[in-house]
Amino acid sequence: MGKLIMVRHGESEGNAIRRFTTSGDAKITELGRRQAHEAALRIKLKFRPTLVIASTFARARETGLIIAAELRIPIEYEAEFREQSLGDLAGQPYESVANDPSFDPKRSWVWRAPGGESHEDVLRRVAPVLDRVARQYPGDEIVIVSHGGVMRSVWAHVTGKWENAHVPPNCGIVVIEHESGRYRAPEVMYGESPARETGG
Repeated sequence: MGKLIMVRHGESEGNAIRRFTTSGDAKITELGRRQAHEAALRIKLKFRPTLVIASTFARARETGLIIAAELRIPIEYEAEFREQSLGDLAGQPYESVANDPSFDPKRSWVWRAPGGESHEDVLRRVAPVLDRVARQYPGDEIVIVSHGGVMRSVWAHVTGKWENAHVPPNCGIVVIEHESGRYRAPEVMYGESPARETGG
């Protein structure tokens, strides 16, 4: 049985001020670096992963590099694991989502910022790559470092429903076991869901 060890990146510059980032170049803070190191130690205690795969966004790359260095395993990068695009809301406070009249909190996964992506869009982008990784490493433990919106979408892909999909805090960890092309229910290893946010 294989395991996908999903990790949200450490606190980013945007997370620290609660604003959507304007590009994929936003880095992690000093707190984010400490969170990444702590995540690596948690993983080391329970798992023996063979590879880290990180989103190409800087905050995930940095987190992934810290984890890979601590675990002494290689790291690769996957552009499709990048965070949801918030389009015209880039640089705006997280709270700006609630001010959009098209936003329905009961069906937040269908909401799309002007010029951006919905979480359903993210799922369509991420799911085929996740499935490919699971097929490629059927018996391995693989660390995947991505973002809040990506992890929410992965949860929906694996469980088949959006309701109560888990959005972890920075460096929260969710483990997904898989076997013969089938996923088991995700397990939150570390990080209960914070107040709902999409600024991942």
